[in-house]
Amino acid sequence: MQARPTAIPDVLVLEPKVFGDARGFFFESYNRRAFAQATGLDIDFVQDNHSASAQGVLRGLHYQIQQSQGKLVRVVAGEVFDVAVDLRKKSPTFGQWVGEILSAENKRMLWVPEGFAHGFLVLSERAEFLYKTTRYYAPEHERCIRWDDPALAIRWPLKAALQLSAKDAQGVSFSDAEVFA
Repeated sequence: MQARPTAIPDVLVLEPKVFGDARGFFFESYNRRAFAQATGLDIDFVQDNHSASAQGVLRGLHYQIQQSQGKLVRVVAGEVFDVAVDLRKKSPTFGQWVGEILSAENKRMLWVPEGFAHGFLVLSERAEFLYKTTRYYAPEHERCIRWDDPALAIRWPLKAALQLSAKDAQGVSFSDAEVFA
């Protein structure tokens, strides 16, 4: 497994070693030892999540203000544009975002540390998205920032009509969001 930093150095793109031939492919999607060697992080994941979404579905920007979750995310079918926004007030990259294309084809994963909001936009006809979290889901602590907040100016590659949940459509502005000290 190889890890490379993004424009926000704490957010990492992970590329597994893929072994393939005419029969198909094989790779370790997660190995704690390899993850630690590639990232320098020894993480305990406590929950795995799996979602399926149609083209144009945008999920996010989500985070938990308490019980903040680190996330290791990947796509097993289709393609998404995945985004992490730094909400750590004392960070030199506070309020900045990074975006990466994750797909079943490129097999890349993104490490989104605690203290970040996260979201993704489905670019393909359909996508299946998997993610491991460092803390359990706590709906009472969940928060949502508007995907289109002008202060963040995220350049979403919109290709189809956008589909949002009611919760995501009512996200707060970045200036009104609770952030991490």
